[in-house]
Amino acid sequence: MPPGHIGEFEQVVLLAILQSSDEAYAPNIRKVLEERAGRSVSRGALYRTFDRMAAKGLLEWQIEDSNPMPSRGGAPMRRFKATPEGRRALRESREALLNLWDGIEPELENA
Repeated sequence: MPPGHIGEFEQVVLLAILQSSDEAYAPNIRKVLEERAGRSVSRGALYRTFDRMAAKGLLEWQIEDSNPMPSRGGAPMRRFKATPEGRRALRESREALLNLWDGIEPELENA
């Protein structure tokens, strides 16, 4: 895919990261996906997506040693952040979708 074109799931993951702000840890991102997007996603699928998106330069993460989770045996967590490239791709995807949606509402009302 050309740069700037991202899949629907990548879009919702980036949006969930942005919604989570400074609390963009995988459990919080999963919660946003479930509550705000109505999407249930397994931990493994989410981490595979994180890895794929990081390889594309859409997101990055840092290890948070100061925020160990007792449920993880005190293991540190990764905090995720959308990169400038990820934000640009998200903005371009939004613009493309809005252009496609323009004028379609009456067509959907008749369905």
